[in-house]
Amino acid sequence: MKAMIIKELRLIGKDRRSFIFLLLMPIIFIVMFGSIFNQDSGASITLRAIDQDQSAASQALITQMKGIMDVKQLPADHLDDQLDKIKQGQFSSMLVIPSGFEQSMKSGKAANIKLYQDPAAQTETAPIQAILGSISTQYREQKLTGMLMANGDTKEQAEAALASPIHIENVSASSDHLNMIDQVVPGMTVMFVFFIMITMARRFFEEKKTGLLSRIRTTRIKPLHYLIGMWFPFVLTVIFQCIILFAFGHFVYNLKLGDIAALSAVVLSLSIAGTGIGLGLSFLVPGEGAAMVITQIISMGGAMLGGLWVPSYLLPQTVQMIGHFLPQYWAQHSLLDIIAHGAHLADIWSAALILLAFGLAGLAIALIRLPGFLRSAAN
Repeated sequence: MKAMIIKELRLIGKDRRSFIFLLLMPIIFIVMFGSIFNQDSGASITLRAIDQDQSAASQALITQMKGIMDVKQLPADHLDDQLDKIKQGQFSSMLVIPSGFEQSMKSGKAANIKLYQDPAAQTETAPIQAILGSISTQYREQKLTGMLMANGDTKEQAEAALASPIHIENVSASSDHLNMIDQVVPGMTVMFVFFIMITMARRFFEEKKTGLLSRIRTTRIKPLHYLIGMWFPFVLTVIFQCIILFAFGHFVYNLKLGDIAALSAVVLSLSIAGTGIGLGLSFLVPGEGAAMVITQIISMGGAMLGGLWVPSYLLPQTVQMIGHFLPQYWAQHSLLDIIAHGAHLADIWSAALILLAFGLAGLAIALIRLPGFLRSAAN
């Protein structure tokens, strides 16, 4: 068995296709997703504004809005061009302060402002509407305070009269530091772990073609020993793959790895799950081509349903339920708990056991199917 393990490790090390699928491709995906999504999450809301009044009151309003969001002022004669851009979907909203704004405020009349918006971009315009509503409320309170003070109330009495009977206290429920890198690095790692199944199937079919499997039937090697001798090098390969990818995320993107012991347990369980499923798959499919197709379905489909590309809670409820039956979900869930939520071994042991169960199920299938596979090799 030891000689078989050494032989397989050498063959895996010489396999350039495995290097591309297991290391180069996931690094490329991490860089791509990291470059796209690892932006400043604190970026402010952007609002384009046109001031047609050009008064002290309109400028005071714009200054107040700039303290809350990013306001880009545009020339007054660009109104029609900007409206065309909204219709074309180039941006979602624009605020226009019409002429006579300051005069209306001084006369006590309602000073109208216009918020042009794309009706198909409600998600983007809703925060802007909320901010403008809050500013409008502040102007109303200032006006009422002035009226109450004009009737003889003190400033304190006027403010007390306008105070809301309800106080909202903001409480931070968590100190988690989850960001897109926390999602991307483990997500891409888990997804490409399952590509080891292509390499495994290719190795078994190569041994079948070369006649090595036929010769094994004439030896005293037990089926279980043969499987373990072929399986163990791939387990080591996946562990090495995970170490490289997590190290890349840590040193390039400053990924916080959390509890190393817990992370190691999940990586070990994931390597057993991925290679165990690959072991079973190798003895179920009719050929290398079928193994490649099924591996892509398992890897890509599992990535989509298991929350590897986006957090699971953003997926539809039905998809989330399906994800619970996939090893990708349990691997990603436990890795995120360790990296983003500070979980330890006691918190992730159940997910690790589920991953081990997937791997052992694959091994059981391989043991059942091995005699038939050996007979077909002899034929």
